[in-house]
Order: sequence, then structure tokens, then C-alpha cells
Amino acid sequence: MGEWTTVIGLEVHAEMETASKMFSRCPVVDSVEAAPNSAVDALSLGMPGTLPIINQQAMEYGIMVGLALNCEIPPINQFARKNYFYPDLPKGYQISQYDRPLAINGHITIELDGAPKRIRVRRAHMEEDTGKLTHSLAGSLVDYNRAGVPLLEIVSEPDLRSAAEAEAYARKLRSILRYLGVNSGDMSKGVLRFEANVSVMRADDTELRERTEIKNLNSIRNMVKAIDYEVARQIRLYRRGETVKPATLGWDEAAQAIQVQRYKERADEYRYFPEPDLPVVEVSRYWVAQIQSQLPALPDELNARFVNELGLSAYDAGVLTAEPAVARYFMDVVAAGIDAKLAANWLSSEIFRLMNAAEIARAAIQSIPLTAQRFAGLLTLLQAGAINQSTARKQVLPAMWSSGRDAQAIVNESGLAQVSDAEVIGDIVDKALIENDAMVARYLAGNDKVINALFGRIMGALRGKGDPAVVRRVLNEKLAELT
Repeated sequence: MGEWTTVIGLEVHAEMETASKMFSRCPVVDSVEAAPNSAVDALSLGMPGTLPIINQQAMEYGIMVGLALNCEIPPINQFARKNYFYPDLPKGYQISQYDRPLAINGHITIELDGAPKRIRVRRAHMEEDTGKLTHSLAGSLVDYNRAGVPLLEIVSEPDLRSAAEAEAYARKLRSILRYLGVNSGDMSKGVLRFEANVSVMRADDTELRERTEIKNLNSIRNMVKAIDYEVARQIRLYRRGETVKPATLGWDEAAQAIQVQRYKERADEYRYFPEPDLPVVEVSRYWVAQIQSQLPALPDELNARFVNELGLSAYDAGVLTAEPAVARYFMDVVAAGIDAKLAANWLSSEIFRLMNAAEIARAAIQSIPLTAQRFAGLLTLLQAGAINQSTARKQVLPAMWSSGRDAQAIVNESGLAQVSDAEVIGDIVDKALIENDAMVARYLAGNDKVINALFGRIMGALRGKGDPAVVRRVLNEKLAELT
């Protein structure tokens, strides 16, 4: 944007996948598929006389995320009342955390165009989610199934300098949450939502300018579009000599435009005060250490392991660690004794190709007809030279995919074992040279490319089962004898 610099801070709201809500035993359900208001209780509806109880599992999940984001976990944290009035908040306030959050002072390292950059995480705090409003011409409907679901808000420092950096940060954070198993990352169901705080500044500005907040972005793609739109809007205002007012904005996907929802009052408009019905939470160092010991391997760690220990390229490692389910599948295959590079190549090409054709998302790789063990069985035959690449790819793999059967059984029943006997192959080569004497003459006359056509004829005679290396060697030897 020329002389202007973009400044972005992201607030990420992630629902924790617990069995019950944040402050009651009311079950957590799929807020899209469940019937409206089918999972509510007196607390979800803000009934008088109800008392909240802290969900320990949600707190542990929040601490897990904080540790994964390299945060400090303070020994004391406290819940507060965040006051505002809206139909999706029946109590008239939200139980959240304010000056004593669950985690502080963390960071995530993103990579863009090969250059790493550290993005600071200011805080991560626990709160309860609100209900869900559906607007129509006839009025507004509210579903309180989501009200009270444990929600972790992760707030970055304004360290992001472009929509592309914001996208890299969002994808990295989403991946971490999914690896931890605390959030599905399914933005279409609202379990993960982004809010972008956006401002612009000139190079000679000594402090940040006024920012706006784009609320409830329901996809990373829409977040990128909304940020780019808002940056351009702010720059136009400044160039016209106008000012940017602090405001809450929304992204209108149909119009592909920013809409102003309301202008903000002041910083303390929520009038926080300590939640009188909940005690201060003491987080012991033993508890934190116990949670730390249970953290799974995260994307960066697995990526480094795949490159440094298994010898994969950085690109292949990135593809395999993008989805936790894919990384687990790959590791199961390698654990069965398969060469890592062979497994990576076949997984990212052949298995992904079959999944794409069947419209199976990579996150659902555990549901495909080919288990990691059966896939390893196929690669074991390939690795041992029992079948060749062409047979494995064109005949055995499709049969395994359609039937769910083992590779060895298919090879045995269909007679697909690779022919590696040099004497047997020699007989086939002799016959092919006689039947294709014109090609042989051209080769002997100096047309070296003809050898590829001869190789193809021989492999066809072997019904694709010949060991390509042995066929090449025997063919070269036979042709050399004719010169």
C-alpha cells in the first residue's frame, strides 16, 4: 500500500471440545446439527438463583493451549463479569477473564516466503460462549445451545503486517489447536472464529493510529478479504483528510464489503468487575507440569523430526504435518518398516489422488478403505521388489481401495508378482528383438531413442510385471551383443 504500513492484531475464539459447558453440567452439542435449544439448562438461560461451577477439563485444555503457545501460566487467575446487553446473552453479562487471565506473554513463529517471524501472543483467557442469533425479515431467533460452551480467547499483539501474515498465523494456530485435540478447527460450525483489529500507519508515525475491529470472521479466506478491504478503506479516509473512528465492523460476504455495525464508546465500556460467584483459581506448578507432560508432538516438532531424522524435504514434511490425522497415518506406515521417502511419495501422490477423487478430506484419512497397516503392506511388497511400481499403482492399489483387502492376497490371486529372473526375461527380450527387427535396425543405425520403444514392448509382453531394472540391463546386454 505504498507509504502505508498495515498493523493487525488477531483475537481468536476457540470452543473447547469438552463434554459439558463451562459453568454447568449441561452437555455440549453440535450447534449446527442439534435441534435449537435442545441442550440448555437454567444457567444457559440466565435464570435467577443459578450458581456457576468451573469446568476443570476446560481449564486444563486452556492451559494446554497456553503451553503450546509458549505462554507463561500465572499461579493465580480469576473470572470477571463482562457486562453488555444482547439477546444471545441472557444473563446480561458474560463470565470471562480480565486482569488475571489463564496464560500470558507467549508467541508463535510463522513462516512466509521462507522467512520466519515471531508473533507475540499477549494472552489467552477462558470464558463462556454466547448463544447464536439467526436474523430474518420476520425477526430474530436465538438458539442457546452454544450459550455457556467453554471458549478460549487468544489475543495476539499487533505484530502482523499484512493479510498474508494474518493468514499464516491463523492457519498455524488452527493447526496447533487441532493437534492438541481441543478444537476441531471446523470454522463452518463456528467452533473457531477470528476477529481482526486493523489499523494503518505511516513510516514516520511514533505511535499506532486508531483501529477498527472486524468481528466474527467465519473462514480464513473471508478474514483475508476483510482485512484487505478495511486497510484500503482506512487509507482512502486518511488520504481524503478524514479520520478513522473506532468501530465494530462486519464482513458482508454477499456484498464482499465491510459494514459498520456500531461505533465504540470507550475502552472500559464493558465495566468489568470480579465474578462474585466464583473463587479465585490457584494454578499449582505441579498441575502445570502434569499438563505439560501430556502435550502431544506439535506441527513444528514433527516437521523438524521428519526433515532431520527421516530425511524428508521441507516441502514434503509441511504437506504431511498440515493435518494431524495425515501425520499420524504417515508415522504408522513408517513404524511398520517402510522407508520414509517412499511412504511420503506414495501418500502425497497416490493416496491423496484417490481421496480427492472420492471427495474425502485429508482430515478424514483414518476413514479411507486403506488402513495404514494395509498401505504399509503394499509398500513392503514394492520395497522388497515383489511387485513393480506400475503394477502397484495401476492394479494392486486400486483393487485394495475398492475391496479393502491386503496387497499380498491380491497379488497372489491375480498373479501380479514381479518377474525378476534374468533368464526368463532374456527369453522374452530375444523374442521381442526378433519380432521388432526394424526397430533393432534403427537402433543399430544410431537412433538411441528406439530403445525406449523396445523396452515398452518387452514390458507389455511381461504384462507389466517385469522388474524394470532387470529388463533394462538384459535389453542393453542383448543389443550390445548385436553391435
